[in-house]
Amino acid sequence: MARTAACLGRRAGRRKPLPALLYFTDPVRTPDPEAAAACLPRGSAIVYRAFGAADAQAVALRLKAIARRRGLKLLIGADEALAARVGADGVHLPERLASRAGRIRAKHPNWLITAAAHGPRAARAQVDALVVSAIFPSNSPSAGGPLGPLRLARIVSAARSPVYALGGVNQTTAARLLATGVVGIAGVEVFGI
Repeated sequence: MARTAACLGRRAGRRKPLPALLYFTDPVRTPDPEAAAACLPRGSAIVYRAFGAADAQAVALRLKAIARRRGLKLLIGADEALAARVGADGVHLPERLASRAGRIRAKHPNWLITAAAHGPRAARAQVDALVVSAIFPSNSPSAGGPLGPLRLARIVSAARSPVYALGGVNQTTAARLLATGVVGIAGVEVFGI
């Protein structure tokens, strides 16, 4: 799957270099985010989603140390203040917060800012990249029905920003993304940790 992601990541015309793989943490589905991060290929990114955890800063700092050692990026989910405190490389915003991207960019011009998108309207957000989901059937309790590669391709063509595919992407389904125009793959459990 890393090979497919690397092929997708070669798309030209981006303002900022983007990782080919985004690993999203989840306290239930990936209880040991550090072990998963330690196995990611160089150039990938970790999206740490703390979901209000009491030890969020400590975990973020450990993930930052892993990221630096392994040549990864660290984004913090929905928490600009935590991202600034730990020296993260940027933030990932849920769709409902995507409108904050401009304000965040003004304060942190070098940050990588991504946002979730679940349909064509959200694809208009002014971010460095969008993470569109769910593409295929997913184990996520919050995932809606799968969009499929054809609808994903339409979203990619309408989007103002490069797009990652999330949701049900695995060794089997990743190849179905090659013709969609996405720049990379995002996943939670996909990295087999």
